Amino acid sequence: MRRAIGIIGAVAVAALGTLLLVGYVRGAEDRALAGEELADVLVVDLPIAQGTPASNLTPFVRLEQVPMKIRAEGGIADLATLFDLVAATDLLPGEQLVAARFVTAESLEKHARIEVPADALEVTISISPERALGGQLVPGDVVAVIASFDPFDLNTFEPSDLGPGEIIDPNEIFLGASDNDPGSSVRSPTSTGLILHRVLVTAVQLEQLPRLAGDDLPEDTPELAPTGNLLITLAAEVDDVERIVFAAEHGFIWLASEGTDVVDSPTPIQTRETVYR
Repeated sequence: MRRAIGIIGAVAVAALGTLLLVGYVRGAEDRALAGEELADVLVVDLPIAQGTPASNLTPFVRLEQVPMKIRAEGGIADLATLFDLVAATDLLPGEQLVAARFVTAESLEKHARIEVPADALEVTISISPERALGGQLVPGDVVAVIASFDPFDLNTFEPSDLGPGEIIDPNEIFLGASDNDPGSSVRSPTSTGLILHRVLVTAVQLEQLPRLAGDDLPEDTPELAPTGNLLITLAAEVDDVERIVFAAEHGFIWLASEGTDVVDSPTPIQTRETVYR
């Protein structure tokens, strides 16, 4: 009998401790929010798959009040404001629902991934919208790749005949300064050149989608451009992928839409001198 009373007493003490702890936590939350301006926002409760219509999200989200300073820009408090849009990407529990992550079903289909040629490698580059036709590229487009480079040091050895797996002899890297001026550093001119033709775009991802323009604008209002970088995935042969990565790592890349009648022939490298001819 004494043992039973002891067990019951222990359970009661544990329950009381739990209630006190919950009360303390709630009190701490209330104290933390005291004086804060609060706002309603929908938060993802269950994983949401890309392409899910906003009208079907009620079981997947919950409404919370959060301080304005941590409310995400474009936060959604009412699913009705998303009209007939769909999720542009997978959404995970804990995320605030924001308008930028929803697009029309047609736009999502346009940016969907396409099948990659079996003999190609894929590589993804991060590029600002103005370097990729203002963000208008879609999977299936064919582009020319243009590379620009700032001046680089010419007092180093850059071998052109290394075989697979070969490395540069460290003793050959530095050739020294020019003969005329031992203290000078010889540098290349700033340069731009078209390095690849007819490269296939296989996927396009937007770091941040354009803000909604609203329904009260004229029909001829220009289309809004993305406000963040684009992640462009390109499919190319091995050597070409290496050239793309080198240009992305050490220079700047521009992508140009390429028509079927563009002549695939070498073009002169452009420098400040040639541009002004």
